Amino acid sequence: MTTEDLDPILTAVGPRLRALRRERGTTLSDLSETTGISVSTLSRLESGQRRPTLELLLPLARAHGVRLDELVGSTPPGDPRVRTRPIVRHGITFVPLSREPGGVQAYKMIMPPAADPETAMPPDQRAHEGYEWMYILSGRLRLLLGEHDLILGRGEVVEFDTRTPHSWCNAGKVPVEVLSLFGSQGERMHVRARPKHS
Repeated sequence: MTTEDLDPILTAVGPRLRALRRERGTTLSDLSETTGISVSTLSRLESGQRRPTLELLLPLARAHGVRLDELVGSTPPGDPRVRTRPIVRHGITFVPLSREPGGVQAYKMIMPPAADPETAMPPDQRAHEGYEWMYILSGRLRLLLGEHDLILGRGEVVEFDTRTPHSWCNAGKVPVEVLSLFGSQGERMHVRARPKHS
């Protein structure tokens, strides 16, 4: 990469630093205390009068809680579309909707109708580390969760700790579609289930 290539990248750092600081409601004095960089240096960095260096950017990235490459914007954003292949397990189609490893994973699950919905039984309950949030997009889902035996319909939401034994199956005559968010243990979802009022 030549100096000509670097100049526009480095010129954009100052406005990005100012925007981050303002987003967080931080003053130059606060940021100076956190990073050990003088107020005048921070001000010159933000206005573009001082060329950013690694020694200045590392503590600023840490203080703002962002990755260094986010500060310098060196990587153009990639294609935002998630293109993944569906996975079929035990007759259920899982369509991955997220691509970042670790953290919360999103799936659309499609379950074919049961041969006889009246007698459909979920498989044996299992327990494992994690936390799950499920939103019923269409159809009817039978969920066994510990001692609970629930039939969930379109628009209903459940959220549970997956250390509680659980299993589910289609409880209707049409495919059931579910949006599922699964997080590692202790990573609770931000959406909370609400009791259904009659």
